[in-house]
Amino acid sequence: MDSLWCYSSSRIITYEGSGVMTKNTTWQLWRDGKMIEEEGLLLRKKAADLPVPFNAAAKKDIQTLVDAFLKRDDALGLAAPQIGISKRIIAFKVKDFDKKGVSGKDSWEVLINARITQLRGEPEVMNEGCLSCPDISVEVTRATEIKVKAVDLNGNKVNKRYTGFLARIVQHEIDHLDGRLVIDHDGAISYPKEKQEFFEKLFK
Repeated sequence: MDSLWCYSSSRIITYEGSGVMTKNTTWQLWRDGKMIEEEGLLLRKKAADLPVPFNAAAKKDIQTLVDAFLKRDDALGLAAPQIGISKRIIAFKVKDFDKKGVSGKDSWEVLINARITQLRGEPEVMNEGCLSCPDISVEVTRATEIKVKAVDLNGNKVNKRYTGFLARIVQHEIDHLDGRLVIDHDGAISYPKEKQEFFEKLFK
């Protein structure tokens, strides 16, 4: 699996990415059968809040994340740590999930300093992948309804409610801000047979 999200046996959707290094690269725990220590340390680090009101550095980090997200035509969402910025910024699509690229300003959102305040609904298990953990998929249990407090692009406090597929996307992205990856969930891990030796050593 060389893309990202795999939510069911019949639906595979590419998710996340990076535009800071090159269009198709992102910070990863491993690459080409080797662990990447520097990138792994950042991905495992809890991202820092941005100051509000935003200063010049914060505005630059936000714009970098937004630009990286919008440049991709295969991304449902993106977290700043995945492009080497350890700040609490995420961008994600809110509709047109099956279409490539972003169709308009009302089809995506940015949340800054986001934190989940409530998890509700019947837990749902689906397979997830992640560009930061390439070539694997993991069964991940998520809430089907969440409430989130954050700051928007204008620096205003917001409280958001997300349900269904979108709730899963937002939970995955906020996991990145807390240094948590799909392999930290308890579900079964799948990987290609040709890379069995590497992954059996990694997950033993």
